[in-house]
Amino acid sequence: MPVRSAIPIVRVLFVVCCVLLGIVLSIASSGTMHRITGGVLGALFGGLIVGTDILLKNLSFRSFGSGTFGLMTGVLCAWLLTRVPWAQSLLPSQWENAETFDRILNLIIYLTLGYLGIILALRSNRQEFSLIIPYVRFRNEGVIQQPLLVDTNIIIDGRIPGICATGFLGGTLIVPRFVLDELHILADSADPVKRDRGRRGLECLEQLKRTPTLSVTIHDDYQSQEKLVDTKLIQLGKTLDARLLTNDANLGRVAGLQGLPVLNLNQLAHAMRPPLNVGDEVEMMLVKEGKDDHQAVGYLPDGTMIVVNHARSKVGATVVATVSSSLQTSAGRLIFAELKSIKSPSPGASPASGSNAQSPPTRRK
Repeated sequence: MPVRSAIPIVRVLFVVCCVLLGIVLSIASSGTMHRITGGVLGALFGGLIVGTDILLKNLSFRSFGSGTFGLMTGVLCAWLLTRVPWAQSLLPSQWENAETFDRILNLIIYLTLGYLGIILALRSNRQEFSLIIPYVRFRNEGVIQQPLLVDTNIIIDGRIPGICATGFLGGTLIVPRFVLDELHILADSADPVKRDRGRRGLECLEQLKRTPTLSVTIHDDYQSQEKLVDTKLIQLGKTLDARLLTNDANLGRVAGLQGLPVLNLNQLAHAMRPPLNVGDEVEMMLVKEGKDDHQAVGYLPDGTMIVVNHARSKVGATVVATVSSSLQTSAGRLIFAELKSIKSPSPGASPASGSNAQSPPTRRK
């Protein structure tokens, strides 16, 4: 049963149990409380607990454990403080309500130190607990240990299984249920392009499941109150203290503004491109004619376009060119080069063959 269906059922059963307990207590009170009154009080108590649960929906189990440890520490300090002899003599024994005031003072001490213990524990990291528990060292949770929250486009992209197989990405990969549902909808689409994208995404997930250095987890938090998928991803990433893995530049900017770490494979691919400086030699195949009458165009394996001057007649051949200049455009970096030599000319190649030349490699976005 999905988690989103099980949680409301558990809440309803809890409220019903509270109502029944209220009725049982009213019967045990020997008629001093009506059964309906006991049931109403039980329902109010159950509703209060369920309301508290809804308010604390973003509280993780790790935070709850840290808060509990802080509460135990605060209560222990309060117990020791109230057992000090001078603390018992703060109120004169001849006061009429000295015992009542003493109990109130003890309650104030317990509440104050318990509250401070919880707050300090939630603000502390795991390494600071080693000061309290000697000889115990918790694993350092650096950025490399944060789980990876994946977006739909990064799964459809198809490059992530190969990157994870090399060991550059590892640990825990979190796939939200709504992302998996989106892939399922694409795989069942009547549009052949969308269907192929969805099936490729599902195949990538199967490859990731078989990666030994990677743990793939399906997260069932639907966040039905939010309709935008991008907003769901950001909220879930902040709740799980995860890094967002995406190729969407706009989503990455919004997530970065909200303090969520973002990994973008397109930026990684751009950073991994070998730098080309003036005078460097490159080898490539000229695949089509350029904009000017004498130019031809080739592509490097990473998709960088090279415009070679005075090489239109060499379309279809593999040539060696020398970089002469570069131009940064909105579509990317444009490299200009001068023809140096021909490696493997194609027989019968002519300028007219440029229109039927091999298409340049494309980059998925």
